[in-house]
Amino acid sequence: MAIEIGRFTGEWDELLELLDMAFSSPWTDAQYESERKIWERDRSTVAIDDGQLVGHTGTFSHQMTVPGGQLPVAGVTMVGVRATHRRRGILRDLMRAQLTDIHEAGTEPLAALTASEPVIYPRFGYGLASDVQEIVVPKVSRTLRPVAGIDEVRIRYVDVRESLSRCAELRNKLALERPGMFQHDERWQEFTISDTLMSNTSNASKLRCVLAERDGELTGFAHYRTKRAEKGYVDVLRVHAVDLASHAALWRYLMEPDLLGETRCETVASDDPLLDLLLDPRAPSPITRDGLWVRPVDVPRALAGRTYARDVDVVIEVVDDFLPWNAGRWHLTGGPEGAECESTTRDADLTLHVRDLGAVYLGRPSLARLGRAGLVDEHTTGALTATSEALSTSRLPFLDTGF
Repeated sequence: MAIEIGRFTGEWDELLELLDMAFSSPWTDAQYESERKIWERDRSTVAIDDGQLVGHTGTFSHQMTVPGGQLPVAGVTMVGVRATHRRRGILRDLMRAQLTDIHEAGTEPLAALTASEPVIYPRFGYGLASDVQEIVVPKVSRTLRPVAGIDEVRIRYVDVRESLSRCAELRNKLALERPGMFQHDERWQEFTISDTLMSNTSNASKLRCVLAERDGELTGFAHYRTKRAEKGYVDVLRVHAVDLASHAALWRYLMEPDLLGETRCETVASDDPLLDLLLDPRAPSPITRDGLWVRPVDVPRALAGRTYARDVDVVIEVVDDFLPWNAGRWHLTGGPEGAECESTTRDADLTLHVRDLGAVYLGRPSLARLGRAGLVDEHTTGALTATSEALSTSRLPFLDTGF
């Protein structure tokens, strides 16, 4: 009997059994409940073999910041296939069905995901569009360079839930300025303070929150836990601030714990000021991890949906053997005020694979860098440099909330 690919019409418990088998992780009921609350039932695509659920991929409806504005983006999640059904092309069929549905709906020109196994998704057209730094700062190396106004910032401990709406409002405003961040609605606000599949609460305190305030106005906040395992430390989940003094004041507080030897954070933006403010440049011992993977689902709409750092007029030939409607030559014109993109028969100035277009879409890495790696073919002299400059952004893309 052929394996059927289609929309999921079952209940959460049935899906939960598949996910538990596919990921082989000892998650708790509370963690699974957090996932259930953000799950979008009508956007689940499944594979069924003789009545049994054997594969799944889900979609979140995100409003994500891109250079110059925001776009609806399909957040791909909960991707898994039973171990008994691997090497049958089920994941390929699930991915194609999901992306086809997204394209036919006509709302989201991009799909994005975070990868548990990053070697899997490039073959489906996803490119690595952002990274994060995992840091560990020993207490003895916490000294920061002087920051004007830092002593004017008041740090105040508050109840996490009671402060949630104020913190979410501040964070959502900041998210408008950073490519790769999506807006938190009430579901996602709750998700950020819950135990999730990405949480590690072993030997941990309850989630804590501190506010940064100046003249009675909220200027930032941090969520963190303290842990007393083999080595006690502060586990920082997120830090958001509207100005440098508040940002530095929050980190100074987080790096001065009593009875704890270090401060850790797994999701620090690669251009976070903290990395430059630490007096000892070796102190954070940063490890670069992959962040957001981006896949154009509708190339012309995606390219027209963002702005560009300089005027651009280029014909890009896109190679996409997974979604054939993207393959071809696209004439992109635009600049800081907006852009247009349409199909053309003109000779191409550049040729690249759709996964590499996804990689550079949010502004990191540079197209020129990919060209030096032989991943972009330049047919018109100067086109690679000019297009790379147009795609660049003043802030690196960053995903602060995994999904």
